Amino acid sequence: MKLTAESLAPHLAQRLLGVYLVSGDEPLLQGEAADAVRARARAAGFSERTVHFIERAADWDDVRAASANLSLFAARRLTEIRLASGRPGTAGNAALVALIEARDPDTLLLILAPRLDREAQGADWVRAVEAHGAWLPVWPIDGEKLVPWLRARSRRLGLTLADEALAELAARVEGNLLAAHQELEKLALLQGGEAVSAGTVAASVADSARFDVFTLGEAALDGDTARALRILAVLRAEGTEPTLVLWALVKAVRDVWGARSGGGRAPAWQRQAAALERALKRAPRLSFRRLMGRAARVDRLIKGRIAGNAWDELALLAAEICGEGAVAPLTLAS
Repeated sequence: MKLTAESLAPHLAQRLLGVYLVSGDEPLLQGEAADAVRARARAAGFSERTVHFIERAADWDDVRAASANLSLFAARRLTEIRLASGRPGTAGNAALVALIEARDPDTLLLILAPRLDREAQGADWVRAVEAHGAWLPVWPIDGEKLVPWLRARSRRLGLTLADEALAELAARVEGNLLAAHQELEKLALLQGGEAVSAGTVAASVADSARFDVFTLGEAALDGDTARALRILAVLRAEGTEPTLVLWALVKAVRDVWGARSGGGRAPAWQRQAAALERALKRAPRLSFRRLMGRAARVDRLIKGRIAGNAWDELALLAAEICGEGAVAPLTLAS
């Protein structure tokens, strides 16, 4: 079965399955989900806990040896397996399937993994988890979902934030939920039950937002110019290679072109699909020839073949993908 972050607590209150998989790239939410499973396991009598960090194929020998060492009078055990990759390999796949299908009532299996792509989701061990236990994929919380999440978190801490304060906080912590949680706890201590204004957030909360090039591509597809340019500025400040940024923006252009012509592949993630759908609505206003021409110019700037600032041109490219039109003259110099 599949669970969500919202359905996990009600599920654990009613039952405890033999295996749980928590996957994703959001440390705060993944850690909280794992903590909830551990707490429920302790309450059910699983008093012993072993943790295995899987980084190479030989590590699976330790997992198999530990699972075979349970004696007749041993305590009930929580076996935690932390995967460095969503693809554990042939040995890992076989070991996990064997552990899951053994269905030992004295062993509860908790598997922590990075985000699983479409191919990894079809692996035998993942299907075994869904058949005999539960899989909770953890998704990032950003964009329009971040403010409601912050509001709910602040209420749990007894903290009241004005709408402007929530918007300011969201802008400063997007892509970094650990920082968001820490800032809310700090505000709860500082304010002592008083309402928090946007000015208070601006004065006390550091800008801890984190983004990657995939987030930039989604923002460009979404047509959110202000957010795309802010992400671009953060990537530049963090020292991201402009070649990677250019790749993400060109991919966004190609995704729109492919979807419009019917030859593109559907995005793997729901958020990307929604952003692409919005991009398709403004596709008739986009000049794909001009966009690719500007991308070619950025490529030449990065390689030093022409003079200019590649980051400025990347900003213009992102703005035009967002639907801003011809935001600056384009010179296709060689």
